[in-house]
Amino acid sequence: MNHSVRKFFAAAALLACLPFMPELAAAMPAASLPDFTDLVDKVGPAVVNIRTTAHVSSAGPQRALPPGTDEGDMSEFFRRFFGIPLPQAPNGQNGNGQNGQNTPRGGQNDGGNGGNQDGPDSDSEQNAGVGSGFIVSQDGYVMTNAHVVDDADTIYVTLTDKREFKAKLIGSDDRTDVAIVKINAANLPTVTIGDSNKVRVGEWVVAIGSPFGLDNTVTAGIVSAKGRDTGDYLPFIQTDVAVNPGNSGGPLIDMQGQVIGINSQIYSRTGGFMGISFAIPIDEAMRVADQLKATGRVVRGRIAVAIGQVTKDVADSLGLPKAEGALVSNVEPGGPADKAGVQPGDIILKFNGAPVDTDTDLPRMVGDTKPGTRTTVTVWRKGQSMDLPITVVETPSEKTTKTGDHEAPSAKPQPRNPLGVTVSDIPADQRKSLKLKGGVQVETVEGPAARVGLQKGDIILRIGDTDIGSAKDFQQAVAHLDPQKTVAVLVRRGENTQFVPMRPRVAMAQK
Repeated sequence: MNHSVRKFFAAAALLACLPFMPELAAAMPAASLPDFTDLVDKVGPAVVNIRTTAHVSSAGPQRALPPGTDEGDMSEFFRRFFGIPLPQAPNGQNGNGQNGQNTPRGGQNDGGNGGNQDGPDSDSEQNAGVGSGFIVSQDGYVMTNAHVVDDADTIYVTLTDKREFKAKLIGSDDRTDVAIVKINAANLPTVTIGDSNKVRVGEWVVAIGSPFGLDNTVTAGIVSAKGRDTGDYLPFIQTDVAVNPGNSGGPLIDMQGQVIGINSQIYSRTGGFMGISFAIPIDEAMRVADQLKATGRVVRGRIAVAIGQVTKDVADSLGLPKAEGALVSNVEPGGPADKAGVQPGDIILKFNGAPVDTDTDLPRMVGDTKPGTRTTVTVWRKGQSMDLPITVVETPSEKTTKTGDHEAPSAKPQPRNPLGVTVSDIPADQRKSLKLKGGVQVETVEGPAARVGLQKGDIILRIGDTDIGSAKDFQQAVAHLDPQKTVAVLVRRGENTQFVPMRPRVAMAQK
């Protein structure tokens, strides 16, 4: 059979099948996109719009914004995504009519009620911000972001049925950006709280909120990552769900209609959505909310250490099998860690028996521990691990501390060495003021020391596993360094202490 005949029979067979193509297509399984309609019908009524106002004098000129621009939207935009209030108006007021100072709330638990709310007076309400929230109990408790209700004189909550209530601020926690407000209502629709630990990367999720004041806006996407560290207290859920100013405080919902997070932040170079948004895991948020409802504040544990990341170079130089744990850079004198024997340069591998995988894990683990709890920390020091008993204390209110600068004493430079650094002994009075048991002070740097960023005035406490108590100790330690191996040098600068991996150079003859 030649080629032409084969083409003829193939065409005939195709024509014969054409009448049956619809049936064949129907029999084939088809991939379908998710349908969010039932989910939105279920959760939507429990999502609310939140707007805040501030009382300002009605006298004086007001800032003129572009036509169609709401001051509340712009205030939220500038505060959340640029970290500043609206730019100052010519008369010294910002865009919402307030001066540059925060407005007093008049107490922690009544900060949503403002002052005189009935009847006209010489003050007028100006929009201060917009956001979203969701109802967590039928008697009117609403969860949102702390930054949505910050510095508000009055908080208004609007339901999907258009009823509007003045809300009372029960409590807020800036560290986790969670707040609880209460409205006087009953038999309200509520959300179902899910389990953020069961969230899987790649699953579909939905956000409902009020971006730019557009109530009940629904956007969808997928979970892009879990446990995303952005430098805040919590590990965020990262999504590609469109979130914009006004979405803050709204729920992130899974396909079962359960809330798994609170939409809180976006990554943006423009102030608008760029494809990356972050949500607070609902498990963490509910723990905070329970404390806020009970006492109006959050109690956290602390062990009084400053920590940093353990890099691979540091792990290799200290003999750790892998880069894990939290590097102790500073120990507060008299604090729990100091009393337990924790030292700068230690690497905390476990807390209360649980592994510390990264430095961002430790603050959460300690913070979730009830103050007064006696437990243990496992630290890595000089090539071995040890368990230290420790008692967790309560985290105090944040306060600003100042540390005085110490001038480096004059000293004779030491001979050139494999690390490229000269040192001097630390005077007894300075050592006492710094609460140091040893160490030497850096005088000059070059070569390897300069490449890793050592500076004059730095204090070297340890080289490898050898404690340095004097310039003589330093010279003996560096004289035996292997130029083929990286060594970890424990350096203190100011109040922080960290290991600096350095590769010694080949020793040169002294002149």
